[in-house]
Amino acid sequence: MKFFIDTANLDEIREAKSWGILSGVTTNPSLFAKTGGKLADFEAHMAKICELCEDIPVSAESTAETCEGMVEEGRRLAAIAPNIVVKLPICEASLPAAHTLALEGVRVNMTLIFSAPQALLAARAGARYISPFVGRFDDIGDDGIQQLETVVSCVKNYSYGYWEAEGGPEVITASVRTPNHVTQAALLGADIATVPFAALKKCVHHPLTDRGLESFAADWERVKNA
Repeated sequence: MKFFIDTANLDEIREAKSWGILSGVTTNPSLFAKTGGKLADFEAHMAKICELCEDIPVSAESTAETCEGMVEEGRRLAAIAPNIVVKLPICEASLPAAHTLALEGVRVNMTLIFSAPQALLAARAGARYISPFVGRFDDIGDDGIQQLETVVSCVKNYSYGYWEAEGGPEVITASVRTPNHVTQAALLGADIATVPFAALKKCVHHPLTDRGLESFAADWERVKNA
């Protein structure tokens, strides 16, 4: 499984990248706003992320609401750097926009996916990445992992013609909240998990590991002081 980080925070991206596990970045204007950024500076900030992560895909979300606007903004975002992926929300306007951009060689990450039909439509339209949300299902008492399993199974049943040379379309497990989400997504064969930095750090830890590290440190202190 590939790990993407879901953030606009440059320090978080740097640290995750230093671990040697980072395969991509997903972000949006809302995440940028959490860092204190303003919408007018979003594209300049995306350029900074792309410079930091020049060898991995960086998803930048469009704020346009029409097909024409999505195509225009998608082209502008894609021009920032070769590794930009244009993130679009699944809707009637985004399907023809994704198709147009795909034909131009622009990679699209179709997000806000909550059903297999949405995922299949996104793949058929030319999306390079398909992002079903897990945590938001859990928020309403539904089983997000079961929904993800359905999406993965349906998408992997077919070939789509787009991005085959890059192995796509790939399914990104989004709205990840816990290490268990990552575990279950990997068991189901999802290609990618995009994880907030706080949740990514939780994946590093386990109570037994932490206890073992404490014991190791105590033992080492005794050895040094013997």
